[in-house]
Amino acid sequence: MDTVSKALAHGGVQGVYRHEAATTGCAMTFAVFVPPQAASGPVPVLWYLSGLTCTHANVMDKGEYRQAAARHGVIVVAPDTSPRGEEIPDEAGNWQFGSGAGFYLDATQPPYDRNYRMGSYVAEELPALVAANFPADMSRQGIFGHSMGGHGALTLALRNPGRYRSCSAFAPIVQPSTAGWSRPAFAKYLGADEAAWRAHDATALIADGHRFPEFLVDQGTADSFLQDGLRPWLLEAACKEAGIALTLNMRAGYDHSYFFISSFMDDHIAWAAERMR
Repeated sequence: MDTVSKALAHGGVQGVYRHEAATTGCAMTFAVFVPPQAASGPVPVLWYLSGLTCTHANVMDKGEYRQAAARHGVIVVAPDTSPRGEEIPDEAGNWQFGSGAGFYLDATQPPYDRNYRMGSYVAEELPALVAANFPADMSRQGIFGHSMGGHGALTLALRNPGRYRSCSAFAPIVQPSTAGWSRPAFAKYLGADEAAWRAHDATALIADGHRFPEFLVDQGTADSFLQDGLRPWLLEAACKEAGIALTLNMRAGYDHSYFFISSFMDDHIAWAAERMR
């Protein structure tokens, strides 16, 4: 693991790191904020998954999470959204697929199955690296994300309910198997058999018996993707049917941007910190 940069922030350290990842077959860059409390021993870990077109840098630069993370004593890890590099298959000009659009799943279809294994990277390889190199208490983990990353947070929590103590999302894609901006990507990554897609769809996972204790979701009412891509009411219906506690906050006038995310970031970190105590 190589250190790209380090900076002092709110008494903690914001770092950016790079390593050669076996799961994705390329160099991966990620960000880690370590709060000041870690000087006294391991602290909880909160994973933040970014949305389409983003890298680790978007939330690091615009998410405004460090003050709350330092106050609550939480490590925040922000991985990239996809493998990257000249040898990685991609579709130039398609922002909904390939580079910046890994959808936090393990592709099964060639040629994408060689590199697009973001599910395993986020759930297995990167946590092992973080555990070995940072003062992280891996018995206390939480996960959250935005948009495509909100989808990833929900599905990873539902697929690994004993691993994460909290799960929340900003404007998540709750049913990617039917959303216009994710269906084409699922077909390319996972193949034409839509039954295989259900393992990466939050509402389908719930319908198929997967459970997580509770979710927190914030959604802006002025989000241009609300009606066609995000549709939080589908998650609300699935959780109600399954008896899963869901706090769904419809935030009047907010859009899909980091202005929205940063406005409610403190709430999500406090939510996670309470459940990771």
